[in-house]
Amino acid sequence: MEMKGREIKSGVRWVGAIDWDRRLFDELIPLPDGTSYNAYLIEGGEKIALIDTVDPTKEQELITNLKDSRVERVDYIVSNHAEQDHSGAIPRMLELYPMARVVTNTKCASFLKDLLLIPDDKFLVVKDGETLSLGNKTLKFILTPWVHWPETMVTYLVEDKILFSCDFFGSHLATSSLFAEEGEKLLEGAKRYYAEIMMPFRTVIRKNIEKLSGLKIDIIAPSHGPVYKNPAFIIDAYREWISDKVKNEVVLPYVSMHGSTERMVSYFVELLIERGITVKPFNLTKSDIGELAMALVDTATVVIGTPMVLAGAHPSAVYATYLVNALRPKLKFVSIIGSYGWGGKFVEQLKELLSGINAEFIELVIIKGYPENEDFKALERLADEILKKHKELV
Repeated sequence: MEMKGREIKSGVRWVGAIDWDRRLFDELIPLPDGTSYNAYLIEGGEKIALIDTVDPTKEQELITNLKDSRVERVDYIVSNHAEQDHSGAIPRMLELYPMARVVTNTKCASFLKDLLLIPDDKFLVVKDGETLSLGNKTLKFILTPWVHWPETMVTYLVEDKILFSCDFFGSHLATSSLFAEEGEKLLEGAKRYYAEIMMPFRTVIRKNIEKLSGLKIDIIAPSHGPVYKNPAFIIDAYREWISDKVKNEVVLPYVSMHGSTERMVSYFVELLIERGITVKPFNLTKSDIGELAMALVDTATVVIGTPMVLAGAHPSAVYATYLVNALRPKLKFVSIIGSYGWGGKFVEQLKELLSGINAEFIELVIIKGYPENEDFKALERLADEILKKHKELV
């Protein structure tokens, strides 16, 4: 199912592709709503530029949209990011438009040479803040490293006040709407995208948002998801997500083998609810890992629940702990609850896996066998401590 190119403003068209059926990104990230690969055509008075391309699996749709737009030449192919879902169709574009130059920064050019074997003479390398005239339209290039690769940049169309933001402000949403339809569905998609891709770079994103604050932006056109006619909607959401503010919440990823850890989790969830703490349990054998990532964005506390498997934590708990460490959420407190049969060292194992998290470890509740009265009392103490810690954050 193809989507025809559509006009954003006079001389500016979306010519990308919608991937309705894709359900996994980078063989890692779940895509419950598919995604899009956004490419944009800018026709100036003298030159024509293509902002990014599409995933190689969708290059024919890009070609069709360019033909439908009656494009006879492309002078510049702007590459904001070297990852193949953005750049993968560049070699094919260079075959169709052999006079085109690939416009990008030094680091991105190096990546494109390695990933796509594009020769040196095809590049026009630009610096931070440099501009390129298309005649009556001007492109300004702004480097935004680590959003989310080291070479990423954004492109600003000066006269039309459009920010082509690359992965910045994106969302994995396959939709027939060109422009964003604001609401919970859009906010959830954007938050999921932020959680899975951008959250590890929270402090860098903060600096790059400030870097863009001097621009007058009427439209944000990201590389994935719909185009924003109200930039404040997504910028304000990002400002909240990258802030240091956390919510009175506990995220509880857990797994249980024979019911002991599950009984602890069930009791603990009720304790937290009684104390007015929002709790989000995730049974790791059934949960969408993207939902877990989203929950980590705002939470104050993570409690990991696991049984012992041989001498360590359950592999599902190990994976969830690794994910927490990799995503580096702004959480303040961490704990571990679980049970064991005869021994092992899963506490040390999980603590080591969380070495990149700047959070305080609070009381752990590790029991032998099925929980008894004293074990439930220990969970009550942990719930009380979390409540106290959360109140101190206010």
